[in-house]
Amino acid sequence: MLELKNVSFRVSDEGQEREIIKDVSLSIPSDKLVVITGPNGGGKSTLAKLIAGIVKPTSGKILLDDVDITDLSVTDRAKAGIGFAFQQPVRFKGIQVYDLIRLAKGEDITLDHACDYLSAVGLCARDYIDREVNNSLSGGELKRIEIATVFAKGSKLSIFDEPEAGIDLWSFQNLIKVFEDMRDNINGSTILIISHQERIMNIADEIIVLKDGQLASYGPKDEILPELMGTAVAYPECKKGGAGKGDDLC
Repeated sequence: MLELKNVSFRVSDEGQEREIIKDVSLSIPSDKLVVITGPNGGGKSTLAKLIAGIVKPTSGKILLDDVDITDLSVTDRAKAGIGFAFQQPVRFKGIQVYDLIRLAKGEDITLDHACDYLSAVGLCARDYIDREVNNSLSGGELKRIEIATVFAKGSKLSIFDEPEAGIDLWSFQNLIKVFEDMRDNINGSTILIISHQERIMNIADEIIVLKDGQLASYGPKDEILPELMGTAVAYPECKKGGAGKGDDLC
């Protein structure tokens, strides 16, 4: 279980203190796929980075399975069982996909074992295992390879920051299938996805809504999603477009 207790995050902006996350408290149970959504600028990605340890909270505590991880580094949080997939996956010139999966696994695994992780995310393993993680790969390919590394790591908590960003519709449809498979085989872990996409929210167990850095609502998908669909027009900054065009809320 992931717990946030009165978590706040402030930054200094031209000499002024600006609060990005404001006294957020919530509990996210294991065995759930949870989506964080809300208007642009509401603090979603910042909250994900706070959980992953990329930035540290100004105040409050973060606990994973009742252990206080507030002061742990990114590396130590990864060792504790937190995996993070960036909105824009990092490219590694000179590193092959096979090497990346072995690094994520943390042990020397066979080629066949590494290929199993690629197959799990819908990639033909023999076409990718020896390729470099560089500009020759499309956004959708990189997203799925990054998800394969999260699979390999076997994280207690897997965080995906707007996985639909910058990918085509075909890749987006395949990502939905990957996340459905992850949800169906969750085995005591937690999946946390930052997303505006209705189709991603549709496969969630629970939805968290952040607005102006505060927890606006949190509950089962069947309760929260209808409310969001009825109030999406209240977010004037929300725009149509991108992967899954026509069904994004923001």
